[in-house]
Amino acid sequence: VQLQASGGGLVQAGGSLRLSCTASGRTDSTYMGWFRQAPGKEREFVATIRLSGGHTYYADSVKARFTISKDNAKNTVYLQMNNLKPEDTAVYYCATGRAIMSTSTTPRGYHSWGQGTQVTVSS
Repeated sequence: VQLQASGGGLVQAGGSLRLSCTASGRTDSTYMGWFRQAPGKEREFVATIRLSGGHTYYADSVKARFTISKDNAKNTVYLQMNNLKPEDTAVYYCATGRAIMSTSTTPRGYHSWGQGTQVTVSS
């Protein structure tokens, strides 16, 4: 499966962005999610959605500000990011894989990754 992410950009603090990630090719994935990596930091979990059933999980740092959703007909997952903060600045990666609940918030639960899209939030 190949993933194509889009929607990053530069926004002022308090603003909003919506990221999209479209999957192509055959997949037996169970989850599709977003991770981010800031300069000098490790890649960290942001949000994920179970492809069957739609259960969602969020990092504490983005709860109540970010919303992950999916459009099965388009094989696309979205990340709506509201009230953005400078600490949200990072490269955002979408990923998909045969994670289970216990691995759905860790990179090891995912086997396919998109190319990354830069999100920059100015103060």
